[in-house]
Amino acid sequence: MLNFLLGSTLFLSLLSLVSIYRAFQGPTPGDRIISINLMTTLVIAIILLLSFYFSEESYIDVAILYAMIGFLMTVAVVKYLQKGSLK
Repeated sequence: MLNFLLGSTLFLSLLSLVSIYRAFQGPTPGDRIISINLMTTLVIAIILLLSFYFSEESYIDVAILYAMIGFLMTVAVVKYLQKGSLK
């Protein structure tokens, strides 16, 4: 079971590196937004796997907070790209 958790964490970490590459090399702003959103989701999954691995329930709160911040960031960036400002 522990090998599965560590392997899954490693695999998700590699996927987040691919997402970072897409964020920098994305041809359109939409590609960049989606890759950053994907990276946020992968980091949340990694935090939850580590929470289960270390039997630490407080990491779940961190993952929930990170999800809320990631959602607000995505909404703010999309609004900025549409209107040119955050107002």
